[in-house]
Amino acid sequence: MRYPKSALALIVTFGITSVATAADTELNLYSARHYQTDEALYANFTKQTGIRINRIEAKEDELLERIRNEGAHSPADVFITVDAARLAKADELGLFAPFDSKVIEQRIPAHLRSKDWAAFSTRARLIVYNKAVLKAEDVKNYEDLANPKLKGQVCSRSGSHPYNLSLLASIIAHHGEQKAEEWAKGVVANFARSPKGGDTDQIKAVAAGECSVTIANSYYLARLMRSDKPEDKKVIDALGIVWPNQTGSGAHINISGGGMLKTAPHKEAAKKFLDYLAADEAQRYFADGNNEWPAVPNVKTDNPALAALGGFKADTLPIPTLARHVALAQKIYDRVGWK
Repeated sequence: MRYPKSALALIVTFGITSVATAADTELNLYSARHYQTDEALYANFTKQTGIRINRIEAKEDELLERIRNEGAHSPADVFITVDAARLAKADELGLFAPFDSKVIEQRIPAHLRSKDWAAFSTRARLIVYNKAVLKAEDVKNYEDLANPKLKGQVCSRSGSHPYNLSLLASIIAHHGEQKAEEWAKGVVANFARSPKGGDTDQIKAVAAGECSVTIANSYYLARLMRSDKPEDKKVIDALGIVWPNQTGSGAHINISGGGMLKTAPHKEAAKKFLDYLAADEAQRYFADGNNEWPAVPNVKTDNPALAALGGFKADTLPIPTLARHVALAQKIYDRVGWK
């Protein structure tokens, strides 16, 4: 199912009201996650608790603007989105209520949460290369993508996309502004073409030989790995995969997460829902349904693509730290011409 992208084309399940009635029997969820597999996640919560989920889906900025316009009378109880930068933006707007959950404190690692929001799943930024052109040792680290030897061989999506902003924010946090700008400038010098499309487009461009290497979120790759389509299998067969920076900081991790809004009319239901997202069963839905890793350590999953990708060292830079560098990351991308 594909959802309309217009700010006005919001999906409403059951109908949402701003009246704080039946606090223990309904929950108003504003979600920027557009994954059909999440239906089972929500249905299971209702089955377990009897709490009906009234859901609105749209792009992150559209939902945030809606919440701001609704003000103190907003019916939203919980806001969920992907990418740390987007969660941080909601936090900066003062929308979240501080967490008061022993479950989340005990189950979600400290580097994957703030005092106001938490990650419930993770995804990594992988290096994907064409096996006919490059070898894994050519692109072991993010830094290698700026090597002049790769001139004319790098594909990328827009520098203004939150996935790339968060990656550069992590480089700033680890190495400082100057090194981060040198890296970004070097990558731009190696572009095979101007940035366009999403992560799946970059992966397919590498397989087709339009470029030799790219960076992509792990769940896009896992989705292709699980596909039965011959054309997708052909794409995967052409590719090699590298977990970056394994002798250093580790692969950059981003998240999907959320929190309860200050104005939530159904606070008890919201707390139950967020605790539920940290439970083993919900964590498995994230992994098995949408090819993400659970935020909770040691949760057993049954996803052949994730298993095939294998274990890796993940960057444990506190996710809230990324948000402090996102604005600078955008300035750097603008300065070096990573459009």
